Amino acid sequence: MNEDDERGESGRPQPGKGDTGPGSDGKPPRREDPGGGILMGRPFGVPVYVAPSWFVVAALITWIFGGQLERVLPELGNLRYLVSLFFAVAFYASVLVHELAHTVAALRFKLPVRRIQLQFFGGVSEIEKESESPGREFVLAFVGPLLSLVLAGVFYLGLLAVEGGTVPGVLLAGLMVSNLIVAAFNLLPGLPLDGGRMLRAIVWKITGKPMSGTVAAAWVGRALAVAVLIGLPLLTRTGALGRSAANASAMETVTDALLAAILAAIIWTGAGNSLRMARLREHLPELRARALTRRAVPVEAATPLSEALRRANEAGARALVVVDGQGNPTALVRESAIVGVPQHRRPWVAVSTLAQDLTEGMKVPAELAGEALLERLRASPATEYLVLEETGEIYGVLSTADVEKAFVAAMARPQ
Repeated sequence: MNEDDERGESGRPQPGKGDTGPGSDGKPPRREDPGGGILMGRPFGVPVYVAPSWFVVAALITWIFGGQLERVLPELGNLRYLVSLFFAVAFYASVLVHELAHTVAALRFKLPVRRIQLQFFGGVSEIEKESESPGREFVLAFVGPLLSLVLAGVFYLGLLAVEGGTVPGVLLAGLMVSNLIVAAFNLLPGLPLDGGRMLRAIVWKITGKPMSGTVAAAWVGRALAVAVLIGLPLLTRTGALGRSAANASAMETVTDALLAAILAAIIWTGAGNSLRMARLREHLPELRARALTRRAVPVEAATPLSEALRRANEAGARALVVVDGQGNPTALVRESAIVGVPQHRRPWVAVSTLAQDLTEGMKVPAELAGEALLERLRASPATEYLVLEETGEIYGVLSTADVEKAFVAAMARPQ
């Protein structure tokens, strides 16, 4: 089971769901995410992490599958838990293949993939950009369930080659069924599942509006969440999932209800996040470096802070740029550092002591806008950036705080 991150639209574990969204959250990304878990490798150059929550679900699968083995192969004794642990690892290897399908498709479409993470209810491929067309969106979503179906077929062929009622037979049967469940679950037509992204692509194609597709698929996702919350416990109680309702213990009933509640919450939250991120992407073109930039005045390194602030007030500016003798910018005076200097000390503090040296990554063209602006800021995280005209002339200073405020305003703006 894996999850769709909705190209940054969500980070919620869903059974068998691969992410397909940009990470446009308005915050600079980390080069390596220390919270990603244990790094297992880099297939196709994409880091694969195992989150700590995976060990919880691996233990749960081991316990549940071990109980089933006790009924099917009682002669195994306690060795059944070793076999069950192997099943848990093999199942998540199948989930990884599902996610790699999304990743390979994304890379084929030149969409950057930040990472793959295996976690509590599956995995997520964090794809950082939006698909350019509904056709690509559909393919990107469909390849995950397709690979799960292919794996189920491979395990079925393996099952035909071994004797039933043996450890290999039980393992192959379990992996076949689990991959079928992963594929079927992910094909449900609601965000954040793969089927929801396919529905989004279809509505996008019909209407020509990606936002319309997101709205439709997200609301279907919320309806699915309610159906899972109510329907899953009813199915298990009536024995529709193969369990005898009469023999179901109180613990099993509680476990079914808890599982349904967790899955419903994940789907509901994922659908809501998809809507919020789609709304943000609609407003991204309105975020322009030129419009968000603060006017700045150039000052030399030895200029006292009080004098620099006097010049800025006279010019109606809100930022200071340190320049050399030829007028070339060399550093930016940090706003947070200015606030920390008491009024009576400002005549004795040179602006150079409060400045951050400029790097190439901190120089931003004034015409950058939307996702291009966001990606530029992500590439070189800083609190302030120097904004330049095409001629190289200083236009002003862009503050990360101003960009974040603009994102918040965009998210709050009604559709």
